[in-house]
Amino acid sequence: MRKLSKKSRVTAAVAGVALVAVGGGAAYAYWTTTGSGTGTATNSSGGGTVTLHATFAGGLAPGNSVPVTYTADNSTTSSTVVGALNASVTTNVAGCLPAWFEVTAVTSNSPVAANSTGTQVGSGTLKFNDSTTVNQDACKSAIVTVTVGSL
Repeated sequence: MRKLSKKSRVTAAVAGVALVAVGGGAAYAYWTTTGSGTGTATNSSGGGTVTLHATFAGGLAPGNSVPVTYTADNSTTSSTVVGALNASVTTNVAGCLPAWFEVTAVTSNSPVAANSTGTQVGSGTLKFNDSTTVNQDACKSAIVTVTVGSL
């Protein structure tokens, strides 16, 4: 058996690599299989919090009433439903008693779309009860605030 020179060995190695590179002598194999899988994701934690507003006309005097409109702003990315509304009255003058006022809020169960503002969710009435026994002059020019919440 004759020994190959260093040059012959390099030439044979290069030829072998070239043969494999062009596909000669290459073998392909694959396996077939079956399978299954699952995926999970967490749902939204809920509709989030909406901002409620009460809007009514000024100029209320004893014995008069005005309609109140309740609206909602929803800055979250999911829609929600505003349920039963509750409302209360405060004033900015100590002598103008909130007890002299009545406010109603109709239960709405109104849907509020995601990223929306000014969606009407209810209505009601604000009434300034006239007292026949107490001077209500303290309420002249007082600021009346209706605070609304949802249950």
